[in-house]
Amino acid sequence: MSTPRFLTLPPGVRPQRIETPAGTFAALEALPVSGIPERWPALLVPGYTGSKEDFIAIFQTLAQAGRRVVAIDMRGQYESEGPDDPAAYTCEALGEDIDSVAAVVGGGEPVHLVGHSFGGLVTREAVIGGATKLASFTLMSSGPAGITGPREKACRAMLRELPEVGLEHLWTHRLEPEAIVAGVPDDILAFLRKRLFANSPTALMTMAEQVLEAADRLDDLREVDVATLVLYGEHDDGWSPRSQAEMAKRLDAECVVVPGALHSPAVEAPETTAHALTRFWNQAEDHLLHNT
Repeated sequence: MSTPRFLTLPPGVRPQRIETPAGTFAALEALPVSGIPERWPALLVPGYTGSKEDFIAIFQTLAQAGRRVVAIDMRGQYESEGPDDPAAYTCEALGEDIDSVAAVVGGGEPVHLVGHSFGGLVTREAVIGGATKLASFTLMSSGPAGITGPREKACRAMLRELPEVGLEHLWTHRLEPEAIVAGVPDDILAFLRKRLFANSPTALMTMAEQVLEAADRLDDLREVDVATLVLYGEHDDGWSPRSQAEMAKRLDAECVVVPGALHSPAVEAPETTAHALTRFWNQAEDHLLHNT
């Protein structure tokens, strides 16, 4: 689980509901504390068992660069409701949701799209589909196909155990003890429990299958003419740093390795991550503006 280090919303950040033809999505919206958004907006999409709160630590820095920044809970995640239908939680279906949200967030302008972990597999479907008007695309701690490493094992355990013992047992006997050993404070622990139990059980199962079984779609993604960034922690325990570096080469994408970070750079190294995103976004934006 991505684990935010604090939950207090920074200045300029507020809860929102994004109304789209595909449904309503819970969101956090960040605006510059001073001035107005002068640059194109950004849309941030979390990973499996994650939520919009995973980006709290980078919101203010990103917004102060002069843009509106929105993070969402995907359908079936935390505060975004979803149906009891596995078909709603495939990468393709969730990618169509991202198209709908991006159209609203962009309001006719191109959008800087960021997908973290499983969110990267989802957002690339939107990019490949071509409906989203993009300013840039960032794969944050994501990979070319199904997840690997220790997180693959944890995901397979979730998929195996959830139908057998239920979420309460998983939380009490595995997830909560792991968080306590990691030194997670009580208020964050309470949030993690609340978030986990708010997820659609169908979404938890289907998304686990999707993140494990995702096909390599880099050749399709490479065909899309969009500035792309691959950003990951130097100690990522999901997709290996080596596989993500190779992905960047295959995509002819810029590659940023965040020192000291693991699988959640926005939590573990927020200032480094925010500055890397802002620099990349500004560069991509300026290039598009000067070539149109």
